[in-house]
Amino acid sequence: MAIADEKSSTSDGRVWALFKLPFRNSNSTSSSSSTAFPHYHHQHGYYNNSPVEGSSAQGNASSSVSSVARSLLLTRRRLKLDPPNKLYFPYEPGKQVKSAIKIKNTSKSHVAFKFQTTAPKSCFMRPPGAILAPGESIIATVFKFVEHPENNEKVDQKSKVKFKIMSLKVKEATDYISELFDEQKDQVLVEQILRVVFLDVEHPSPALEKLNHQLAEAEAELEARKKPPEDTGPKLIGEGLVIDAWKERRERYLARQQVDGVDSA
Repeated sequence: MAIADEKSSTSDGRVWALFKLPFRNSNSTSSSSSTAFPHYHHQHGYYNNSPVEGSSAQGNASSSVSSVARSLLLTRRRLKLDPPNKLYFPYEPGKQVKSAIKIKNTSKSHVAFKFQTTAPKSCFMRPPGAILAPGESIIATVFKFVEHPENNEKVDQKSKVKFKIMSLKVKEATDYISELFDEQKDQVLVEQILRVVFLDVEHPSPALEKLNHQLAEAEAELEARKKPPEDTGPKLIGEGLVIDAWKERRERYLARQQVDGVDSA
């Protein structure tokens, strides 16, 4: 009986040992799974299979969202450019050629813009900078000297010369000076880096046609700015009749003087 009891106790112990093994493995498995996927538990705010209130994951998510929102606000464009990222020039070696770009202020504030180029000796802009009211636009003209290709090299449609347009929010009564961009460097926004593209003048294209149209508009705007302001003194009434109030009063005065002289005589 003792042997039987001993065997039974031994067998019972083995049975309990077998029952205990899965529980030990399950514990180790759960711990290993939590160790193998720490990113998942922290990402979803869980610890020991239970949600954690005010977890650091939620704080990190909110901070990342706010940082993205701030970056979007900082990179919001103030100007709309046409063409948006290129400057087209007719390819005429040995000549000074022109390009044009339309700049429009799409913000609700007055905005100053300024041109910069990597080739200041061979390029210049007209105007090099200005201040635009909300909704106001201007067509700027860019001049560039085109050099002859060396050693009969194949003409590259693209040039290494680049232009940069910067913007700065200013007050309404501000006069434009280029030093504004140096004094307020932290508020300056790089609107666009413009690449130079040459157009073949012997083969008409939509880009060349659009360029010629914009250059004509730029010249018309320049001529309009050169005209003197309209004279608000004399006014035209009817079919070209000019009435000058001061001249009319003077003529009446002289007429009265003549009448008074006749009466006194």
